[in-house]
Amino acid sequence: MLQIEEESVDASPPASVPPQVELILSALETGRHRAADQRDGRRQRYRVRGRLRLFSDAPHVKPWTVYTRDVDARGLGFVTPHRLPLGYGGLIELPHPDGGMMTITCTLFRCRQAAPGWYEGAVYFNREQPEFAGDLDDGREAAQGVQAR
Repeated sequence: MLQIEEESVDASPPASVPPQVELILSALETGRHRAADQRDGRRQRYRVRGRLRLFSDAPHVKPWTVYTRDVDARGLGFVTPHRLPLGYGGLIELPHPDGGMMTITCTLFRCRQAAPGWYEGAVYFNREQPEFAGDLDDGREAAQGVQAR
């Protein structure tokens, strides 16, 4: 099982994903969890580290770390080492494609085991996010914005 060390609560989330996570994401892209043909919109690859805070979480609980797979204006796919409860609303904090950070209200609608100790999930945004409707540079611009913080 791959272990990823969690960052502290007050640390800014790095935009890039660790090599171990990249390996899991690549395997999912080629494996049985690929469901691009089932989606209405066009998902784009967007690989950044984000934080998910569910409204059901206790105030003292730190946000869940997620590593995004892909995104469109309506939602995003991710992997995480955490099994998350389905159907809960929350806030996801991500690097903005143009730099800086953004917080989006979302709802968790999928979280299933993808590999030992890893879960593949998805959230839908409660409102469309036009910044994810155009072409992205795979999160590289967002990474530059986060690293500048």
